[in-house]
Amino acid sequence: MDGEDEQPTAPRAPGNRAVVLGVLAATVAVLLVQAVSGTSARLVLLLVFLPALLAGLGTVAQTVAASVWVTAVVVAHSVLFPPGDLPARLGTLLGVVAAEAAVIGLCARRVRRERQLSRMRQVAVALQRQLLRPLPVTTPDVRLDGLYRPLEQDAMVGGDLYDVAETPHGTRVLVGDVQGKGLLAIGTGFAVLSAFREAAFREPRLTAVADALEAAVERHNAYAEQSGEQERFVTATVLCVRAPDSNDGGTDDEGRATEVRAVNCGHLSPYLLRPDGRVEPVPLDAGLPLGLAALAATGEPRPERRFTLPGDGVLVLLTDGITEAQDASGAFYPVERGLADLAAVPADALPEALDRRARRWSGGSSRDDVTVLALRPAPEPPAR
Repeated sequence: MDGEDEQPTAPRAPGNRAVVLGVLAATVAVLLVQAVSGTSARLVLLLVFLPALLAGLGTVAQTVAASVWVTAVVVAHSVLFPPGDLPARLGTLLGVVAAEAAVIGLCARRVRRERQLSRMRQVAVALQRQLLRPLPVTTPDVRLDGLYRPLEQDAMVGGDLYDVAETPHGTRVLVGDVQGKGLLAIGTGFAVLSAFREAAFREPRLTAVADALEAAVERHNAYAEQSGEQERFVTATVLCVRAPDSNDGGTDDEGRATEVRAVNCGHLSPYLLRPDGRVEPVPLDAGLPLGLAALAATGEPRPERRFTLPGDGVLVLLTDGITEAQDASGAFYPVERGLADLAAVPADALPEALDRRARRWSGGSSRDDVTVLALRPAPEPPAR
């Protein structure tokens, strides 16, 4: 899709060399303090906390090795510098062994849980990536490059969605964002994608495609309500792009212009990046998100907006994973300025470059899934 097929994995444990050096350094430090202190306090027992610390970070094998080492050091110290009586010596050793056994058990439980979560993340991300069409996509009307990066936290994946359909009515493009995250959000997204893939070919009017998506979300919410699940809404923009006839002379000062029609359903407006580097937000009627049309007082269909995409221009579609990136002061990422700074970047590299800038702005943290699509007119076929 975007060339970044990184699979989510369990948190990486520290290297064996680092663990060995750390354990040895801690052992030497504790023994030196014990020797210098000149007291009868058994400071060597502080080493018991080493495996406990490693249990929260390292592997089971590392924790076992550290536990065996610490136990051996405590035993050797007890032999060389025995406590006052035998029961105290045995009690100390049994306490150390019991503590280390408990630590090893906790480490094994943590590692097992992390592996389970990692497998769940892999399944969920693979599922959503199978639902979304690989990019780039080229049709007779457009070339679409893009990036999709799910937020891989406890929710594992989110609800960003997009699709492209080459139809007799032109190339239809969908970008959207499902309320919420996780597998239930994927279910709502799948309902929208299924409806789009059918209606994009069936409906000649773009507003009818949007109505079909609305009906799909309403049906899905009705089923969710019966199942005791949460109802969700979806913000989306549906576009139809049709390249001009090569014989109609449809060009402007910026090259071969392409007509774009758009219906906005509560989603972020796209940005038009012109050949001269100017960035213009495309003003679309906000509209209600999919699933909330019943709240409209008029009941009228969503309005359709038409505009022209210059031959060398790029239409940037995105989700709020970019616009809601915040810096340390809480300021949101300035998308328009960021796109202007990237005006010289090729369209196929633009989505990744924009995502990198937004991540730097937020210090590397992400609040939501990220989808960035760069849409440009398809190259004009060679004359025959």
